[in-house]
Amino acid sequence: MLKFVHAADTHIDSALSGLSAHDNAVPDLMRTATRSAFSNLIDRTIAEKAAFLLLVGDVFDTAWKESNTGMFFVREMARLNVAKIQVVMLRGNHDAANEMTKSLPLTPNVHILSSEAPETVRFDLDGVRVAVHGQSFKHAETTQNLLSKYPAPLDGYLNIGMLHTGLEGNTPHGNYAPCSLDELKNKGYAYFALGHIHLHQIHCEAPWVVMPGNLQGRHVQELGPRGAMLVSYENGELQPPQRIFVDVLRWQMAEVDISTAKTRDDVVAQAGVVFRQLLDDADGRPLACRVTLTGKSAAHGALFGQEQLLRAELTAQAINVGGEEIWIEKVKVRSEPATDALVIAARGDALSELQALLGDAAKDPEFLASLESEFAVLLSKMPHDIYRQEVPALRAVRDGDFATLIREIAPSVLDRITLEA
Repeated sequence: MLKFVHAADTHIDSALSGLSAHDNAVPDLMRTATRSAFSNLIDRTIAEKAAFLLLVGDVFDTAWKESNTGMFFVREMARLNVAKIQVVMLRGNHDAANEMTKSLPLTPNVHILSSEAPETVRFDLDGVRVAVHGQSFKHAETTQNLLSKYPAPLDGYLNIGMLHTGLEGNTPHGNYAPCSLDELKNKGYAYFALGHIHLHQIHCEAPWVVMPGNLQGRHVQELGPRGAMLVSYENGELQPPQRIFVDVLRWQMAEVDISTAKTRDDVVAQAGVVFRQLLDDADGRPLACRVTLTGKSAAHGALFGQEQLLRAELTAQAINVGGEEIWIEKVKVRSEPATDALVIAARGDALSELQALLGDAAKDPEFLASLESEFAVLLSKMPHDIYRQEVPALRAVRDGDFATLIREIAPSVLDRITLEA
């Protein structure tokens, strides 16, 4: 049986984002997560006795800021060389040939595919003849279809294609080296090892067209387990690829339904239950969580205007549950008051009058203009780090959208008054 590992988008030495401003973040892990995940990949490749490793672009995040990045890569490749494991890699948009201004000599097991034209690397491994076809990016902005010039499959070989691609342009990462799934299928290769899109996807099984996702989630848009693909070739057939997880930290959404909560303490306690479940499902990895509070809740009013205190309490709860294993990336309050506007309007008291006044204020141009004038003075005195925070109310003020601001905060103000009455 022949095995190989397919990885992409390792982005060695790219830092994690979204945690550095928070007290309980661990700077060392944030700085070294992508490097540690890559070392885990090499460990696993050796442990599986794989014959070769495919690295399908964006091995590096950018041109090296310092030679340590290159030296780290050389050492990891040397480990594979000692284990007699071949490596075929190509450059993607982040580490295109024109971006990589430095280079270091690599061990003879490493084959970097040409950026001038498609190239084929041939191996005879354990009695199996393998042909790996692919092309590196010459320039970061490579938007032409590279696949069209890939060679026909070689007779008598296990043909594998490598391509760093936005596929059919359906990607937030940029429409690089676009091609269609039908073009990939019709090329005649047994396996297409893709890269670029940071999400694990098996696009086709006959032939196999596989996107492994990146090795390590770097921010809250890259949720869940991350890793590479382990592929086996047995009795003349490729077996279904298996995911192998090499990440050292995971990002998760911690959605907390606070419908039954009556106080802020209840909210924090319910968050603890969610934290515990997420940690149990994390395969021993630490977590970075974005907390979102949802549901119609009697506790909603107790959260209004308490963002800093709420964050501190949730952070403390995360520490109680997981020590240094859970970090809070951000807290979003998406809950609603338990009492809706129609019920308040039917009361016929001072609270219903206040609700009506707030509703009228959102449509009063003169009042909105006065708000804009007063907030302009406040914003001019606000520290820059606070000014740029992504708080919905603050964003509305920055944008001068005071009608939306009133409509969004009015229910919370009314609920807070009801709570304190």
